[in-house]
Amino acid sequence: MNYQGYAARIEYSEEDGLFVGHIAGIKDVVGFHGESVQVFRAAFEEAVVDYLDTCAKLGRAP
Repeated sequence: MNYQGYAARIEYSEEDGLFVGHIAGIKDVVGFHGESVQVFRAAFEEAVVDYLDTCAKLGRAP
């Protein structure tokens, strides 16, 4: 799964019944989750946007 040049590392938690992911290839840890592929994709895209906004506010490169 990719969005704006970022990829998601995806796992499934049988215990929680959720897809769990992190933005791959960055130094920070940014996680997200969803109970369906559609919800998971939306959470991933929101996480990428939030990550980029936070980097901009802090004045550092993503």
